[in-house]
Amino acid sequence: MSMRTADVVIVGAGAAGLTAALFATQARATKSRVVLLDGAATVGVKILVSGGGRCNVTHHTVTAADFFGNRRVIKNVLAGFPVQDTIAWFASLGVTLKREETGKLFPVTDKARTVLTSLVSSCQARGVDILCRHRVSRIDRVPDPRDGYLFLVHHSQGSMAAQKVILAMGGRSLPKSGSDGMGYVMAERLGHRVSPTSPALVPLVLDEGMFHQRLMGLSQIVRLTTVIDGKRVDQRIGSLLWTHFGVSGPVVMDASRFWTLARHQGQDAEIFANFLPDSRSEDIDQWLVEQTMQSSQRTVAKILSQRVPLRFAEEVGRHVGCDPSRLLAQCPRQDRLRLVDALSRLRLPIVRDRGWNYAEVTAGGVPLEEVDYRTMESKLVSGLYLIGEMLDCDGRIGGFNFQWAWATGSLAGRAISGT
Repeated sequence: MSMRTADVVIVGAGAAGLTAALFATQARATKSRVVLLDGAATVGVKILVSGGGRCNVTHHTVTAADFFGNRRVIKNVLAGFPVQDTIAWFASLGVTLKREETGKLFPVTDKARTVLTSLVSSCQARGVDILCRHRVSRIDRVPDPRDGYLFLVHHSQGSMAAQKVILAMGGRSLPKSGSDGMGYVMAERLGHRVSPTSPALVPLVLDEGMFHQRLMGLSQIVRLTTVIDGKRVDQRIGSLLWTHFGVSGPVVMDASRFWTLARHQGQDAEIFANFLPDSRSEDIDQWLVEQTMQSSQRTVAKILSQRVPLRFAEEVGRHVGCDPSRLLAQCPRQDRLRLVDALSRLRLPIVRDRGWNYAEVTAGGVPLEEVDYRTMESKLVSGLYLIGEMLDCDGRIGGFNFQWAWATGSLAGRAISGT
C-alpha cells in the first residue's frame, strides 16, 4: 500500500470521467497531475456496449425537455456545451460523426471502439494517468498542512491525496461495468443528499399469462400512457417491441422511468397502450361499425389486420374473448366494445422491470440544486465536482445521456483547468 499525490483525482473512467480528464488538461502550462481511478479491469465498458456496439454519441437536437430533473439547471448545463461543441470536439479527437434519419449521431465507423480509443489515447497523450483495478472505497476531506483542505482517496491499491476530486462513478445501471451505486455512498459521506434511484431506460416484464411470447420480435407503433396513483403523468408515441419476457423498444424504455420510480416509492403504477395511436376509442368503434356494414363476410382478425399486424389482431381478439376467426358482423356489441378497449387502452400487466443489469441509465441521484451548473462543483464541499449519471438527471433514449456526460465532464474539466 502506498500514498501518492495528484492535483486532480477523477473517480470513474467512463464517458463523463474521460471527458473531464481531457478538459482538465487543456491548459498544459499548469502541469497539473490528473489521475483517473477505475475499479474495472478495462475502462469505458458502457461506451462499448451502447447503441448496439456503435455508440450513439449524441442527438442532432438536444434540449432540457429531453431530460427529467431540474430542467432550469439542465438547460444551463447543456448551454455550456451544446451539440455543436460535441461534434467539433470529437472531430478534434479524430472522430467524425454522421447523422442518421432519426437524428441520432454515430461515428462514421459505426464502431463504439472508435469513440473509446480516441478518448483514452487522447488522455494518455496529455499525460493523464489511467489506473484500472483501483476501486475507490472511501474519500476523506482532511485539513491540508499547507492551507485549506485536501482529499484522501482510499482505493484497493493504496491511497492518494488530491487538491480536487471529480466523482464520475455513474449510477447503478449495468453494475458489471463498475457503476454499482458506490458513488452515491461517497457523495452522501461527503454531505450530499441522494434522491431515490430506480432503473430507467429498462425493458418491462409482463405477467406470464399475457400473449407477449407469441408475438416475440413483433414491433408496433403505439401510444403509451403512464398513470401513477390514478393520475396521468406521461404520454408518448413510439415503437414497442414484444419480447419473450414482456415489452421493450424505445417508447417502453422512455416510459419505464415513471413506472419504476413509482413502484420503488410504493405508489400504484399502470401503463396503458393504444395500438392505433392516432385514434380515440370512439373513432375506433365507429370504424369497426363501418367495417361491419361494408365487409359483413370478413373475420375479426382480417378486419383488424387492416390497421394492426395480423398476429397481434389474432392475439388481442383471443385476449378479450372474441374469436378472431369469427365474422365481425356476428359479434355482439359487447365483444366489439371489448375490442375497442383493447385496441385503444390495453393495460399492460407489468410485474417488474428487468433490473439494473438491463437498465441503460439511472433515474434519481444527487440533486442538481447541490452543484454549480457553471462548473459542476459542489455547493457543499469546495474542490469536489459531480458529473454524469451520478446526478439526478436522466435523458430519453437516443444519445441524450451521452450528451449529458460530455457536457458535465467538459464543464468540470474546464473549471479545473481555468479555460
